[in-house]
This record gives sequence, C-alpha cells and structure tokens, in this order.
Amino acid sequence: MSALRTRGLIGATLVVAVLGVTAACGNESATSPPAAQPTETPTTPSPPTPSGTPSMDCPDTIAAVRAATDKVVWGKGAATSLFQPVSVAICQFDAKASGQDYATVSTKRNSKQATDLFALVNAPKPVAKKPTYCTQELGPTYVLRFTDNDRGVLSYTVETFGCRRLVATSLEGQGKPGELPAPRQVSPELIKSLGLR
Repeated sequence: MSALRTRGLIGATLVVAVLGVTAACGNESATSPPAAQPTETPTTPSPPTPSGTPSMDCPDTIAAVRAATDKVVWGKGAATSLFQPVSVAICQFDAKASGQDYATVSTKRNSKQATDLFALVNAPKPVAKKPTYCTQELGPTYVLRFTDNDRGVLSYTVETFGCRRLVATSLEGQGKPGELPAPRQVSPELIKSLGLR
C-alpha cells in the first residue's frame, strides 16, 4: 500500500471523526434549545428533634425554665422557705439542652429523702446581687419540684455550672401565700446530692 493512499485514508478518517463529534456536541449557533441540565434543589434543613419527653413531673422545656430563672429578682425573697415537702421530682436537662428540649432524666424522692434535699436547698445564704463571675464549663440544669401534703408545688432551678444559680421560680397551689425564697448559689453538697441515683 502506498504512503499516499495511507495518508488519504487517515485524512478521511479524521474528517469523519470531526464531523461525528460536531454532530454529537451540537452547534453553538443552532436555534434549538439547549438540553436540560441537572439543577440543584435547595434543601431546607429540618429543625432538630427536641430531646426528652414532657411528663406530669417535668412538664417544662429548657427555654421555659431559663426564662423563669432569668426573670427572678436577686436580693428579694424570704431567707428560708417554710414549705413542708413530702416528695420531690428531680428533672435533669442535658448540658447542651436548648429551645424545646425537655428533661431527659427524671427521678422522685419521697419523705426523708425529699426533706433532706430541701434542707440542702435552704442551707445557702441568700445572695443580694446576681453573680457576675461565672465559669465557662457546661453542666446539667435541674428543676426540683417539691410537693407538700396539700399538693402545693414549689419549683427551684439548680444550675450546676456557670454562676451556679439556685432560684425558686414558682409556688403553685391554692392557699400558698407568701413570697418565694430569695435566690442563692448552689452548694457543692447540693450538687453532690443531685448526682446520686
């Protein structure tokens, strides 16, 4: 086979290849609409699922607990509470709880255990001014819901981190006059007691 004929075959093959590629890719000046291109559909992140579950003993979200704790006036209230508890529900919120999260752990203590825990809550002296020096560590928040024989409920928020606030937030029940106990700071003994199961 001659070199001239080989070059002719190679040239013809190249022309066919170029025409094939052009036909497959289309022409930029063509009037037909471009082929549909895949598009990214924006996705909306779903809101986080709240942790924990509401219950009769622990009905509040962490947002409600924090709001009640923040509105308490420091330097106001009774030095000690005269409440006579017969039981206490202890609601524990995770350290990173936020928004609509509920308590993830709840326990109950009755009679002497409730009375002993109440004595630890009453023991620290009231603090006149809201603490300003607070540590950065995280820890659980507890809500203690003490119940008396008349079904009255005295609720405290106990923060075992930061400013370590110990704040009475509400007193529910008929015939429960009097002011709430004054805010104070959590004692190491109370933190230790809450850690026991």
